[in-house]
Amino acid sequence: MSAVNDTKSNSAVFLLTGIPGQEDIHLWISVSFCFMYVISIVGNSVILFIIKTDASLHEPMYIFLSMLAVTDLGILISTMPTILGIYLFNSREISFEACFAQLFFIHSLQLNESSMLLLMAFDRFVAICNPLRYTSILTVQTTDNMGLISVLRSLTVIFPLPFLLKRFRYCQANVLSHSYCLHAEVMKMACSDISVNSIYGLFITFLTVGLDLLLIFLSYVMILNTALSIASNAECLRALNTCVSHLCAILQTVTTVTGPGSTFLMNLC
Repeated sequence: MSAVNDTKSNSAVFLLTGIPGQEDIHLWISVSFCFMYVISIVGNSVILFIIKTDASLHEPMYIFLSMLAVTDLGILISTMPTILGIYLFNSREISFEACFAQLFFIHSLQLNESSMLLLMAFDRFVAICNPLRYTSILTVQTTDNMGLISVLRSLTVIFPLPFLLKRFRYCQANVLSHSYCLHAEVMKMACSDISVNSIYGLFITFLTVGLDLLLIFLSYVMILNTALSIASNAECLRALNTCVSHLCAILQTVTTVTGPGSTFLMNLC
């Protein structure tokens, strides 16, 4: 009976996990993480600096790219403290409140990444499929409003998650398999019915990221159709070359651990 009581009267913390069995080289792992963080921070900061200082880049495509860079910086800042805390100081404990706050920011920023990629696809769609109306459709005001709506959408749909998790009683081992908190993993630590969280996570994943990816795909189908209908091969290649930066951003985003692509469903549901 005492064992059961001990299990259910756990302390109000989760235990984060580094790389199992590699505790002896945590210091060297932290060096590699620091190096990657520095490269990412410097790279995104350079992008922001160039776009801000070069007046010729004050166009919707580059404004959306700068928003994506800010989002990437936000994800780095959200995950870096706990990751480096584990590998540098073996600090594995994180309070429930801090964990819920971290997963809120991580998932909100993940979702905002997806939104930015969709806005960049829309920009290329208008530029290639309706070039004569490009400047009248994507004005500075419209661009700012689209970015604001994307941020508000991300915050709104993720906002309930911490409160849905806070209502649970946690009676499991509370040992997470990542170096940061994710909704899907935290809810599995609960000794209550998690069906509401699972359904909500699945719902917002398909309603947001799933819909975004579908619209991005459809945008590029129409972009390719328009580009291939251009008589001049040189003009066709020129039109497609304007999509390179966006395609690189998609590739980079969906292949990272915290990107919205294939891992977003697993992280939320």
